[in-house]
Amino acid sequence: MRLSIILLLTTFYSYLTVSKAPVKLNNKPALEIITDEDKFPVPSDNIGRLFYIQRTSNANTLIYELNAPGGHVDEQNPMHVYWLRYAEKGQKEELSYIQRKFAYGLITKRLANDQYDVRFVSYKKFPLLLMKANDGKYHIFATIEQKQMMLNRVFVKIEGGSFWLPNVVYVELRGTDQTTGREIIQRFKP
Repeated sequence: MRLSIILLLTTFYSYLTVSKAPVKLNNKPALEIITDEDKFPVPSDNIGRLFYIQRTSNANTLIYELNAPGGHVDEQNPMHVYWLRYAEKGQKEELSYIQRKFAYGLITKRLANDQYDVRFVSYKKFPLLLMKANDGKYHIFATIEQKQMMLNRVFVKIEGGSFWLPNVVYVELRGTDQTTGREIIQRFKP
């Protein structure tokens, strides 16, 4: 319920409409298009990107990337979160204070062996784990149906409701099974 309220609150602050057309940057197609309910741009691959979040409210995308200046993970702030404002000009923009503290920001706690417990400030009961995978690179992991997946994308479908209580139809997680390489898709209603 709190996640629903926070998502709606941040939707109000982002105030932009959905871009239904393929996004172009510098007059060049920059993105692939995926289909859920509407069409949403897929961010270009970024070496530090761990996963991204999209919502039905607009095409703007939240990027969660590794914060590793000089090749070393910042222990106090291991992840950097920002917007790609596709509904505008595709520009990068930092989260507002309200978005960072009440909706899309993260709480991180360093564990042993360069691992970090990661939680959304708006949905603390869903644990994520930041750690190195078999490929030697950092990834974010979620445990779904007793399987650990490398999280790639989160999609939040919202239909109606009110400003304070939106109707979150589902949250969809997409990732990769580290052992088999197969895609895992899981939906749940928070």
